[in-house]
Amino acid sequence: MVAPVRALDPPEAHASPPAHRGAGHRGLRVVLAAMQLGPTVVLVLLVVLLSLVSDVFLSFENVGNVLKQSAVVCVLALGQLLVIVTRGIDLSVGSNLSLSAVVGAMVWRDHGSATLAIAAALATGALVGAVNGLLYVKGRLPHPFIPTLAMLTAASGLALYLSDSRTIQGAPPLVHAIGAGRISWIPGAGPVGWFPIATIVVVAVATVVTLVTRRLVWGRWIYCVGGSPEAAVRNGIPVPSVLVSVYVVSGLLAGVAALLTLGKGNAGSPTSGALAELDAIAAVIIGGASFLGGRGTVINALTGALVIAVMRNGLNLLGIDPNWQYMATGAVIVGAVELDVLRGRLESRFRSLQAVTDA
Repeated sequence: MVAPVRALDPPEAHASPPAHRGAGHRGLRVVLAAMQLGPTVVLVLLVVLLSLVSDVFLSFENVGNVLKQSAVVCVLALGQLLVIVTRGIDLSVGSNLSLSAVVGAMVWRDHGSATLAIAAALATGALVGAVNGLLYVKGRLPHPFIPTLAMLTAASGLALYLSDSRTIQGAPPLVHAIGAGRISWIPGAGPVGWFPIATIVVVAVATVVTLVTRRLVWGRWIYCVGGSPEAAVRNGIPVPSVLVSVYVVSGLLAGVAALLTLGKGNAGSPTSGALAELDAIAAVIIGGASFLGGRGTVINALTGALVIAVMRNGLNLLGIDPNWQYMATGAVIVGAVELDVLRGRLESRFRSLQAVTDA
């Protein structure tokens, strides 16, 4: 038998993709990679610039001050990151911090137990977070902006009521040592030391959050819910429970930040967390997380917090009006959001080119 003659495939079927497609593919890949490093690049540029204009900026003492000042925002940003990854927002973390610090200081004043004071501050933070999550999920509110905004005012008012609008002096020695202490055996700044103990707390919390988001199923669920809530439901992910849990964690970390604040000032103030929620949100957004959900990393959130701290420290060293700090932070936030929009467009273009190339 004679084998049937097979029609020859057209030459285009085996032709390699045009060179310009491959070049565009590689170019977009490089641009996207550079944009992912954006927060780190901004931080490095700030450090280099400030080290050139100020002889004090890179001193051990000043570096320790920057780390100490950024510790509270770093911890709050890690909780805010989990919320924003799920397409949410927690406006109550600043007021939660104030309330938790006041409760911890009151328990220490009335009972003199460090264990009870620490547990009370952490429990208060987690409880506020749980109320936020339950109001949003079980109350079927259209957006977490509403319950967390309500909690912002409610927690702030409760903190003022419990403290009689006054600062409650005193903190457990352990909390004071962690919040205000420095490690003396690290050389560089005399017998007191320059490296703050609070930074170790930040590293510990960041390590736990990283392991949870990367190694546990719950961590993958968070990103799935943020990436596509509908797909998460179809895949059997308990979306309501995941949403409540991230607000509980955000509240718990507000309690941790409250302990750092309580220790740093050796007092619990009902206004100690004022506007802290804005710094936490700014840190996460500067770090490249998206309000559209599904994207954000621990390292970049910490980098965003350090960008804010370095920028404010530099402006103080240069003797610039403190009001410019808020304007500078606002400008950086707008720039970060614009970069996120641009990155989204480039990623869409990248996928289109990849589809054409693969075809």
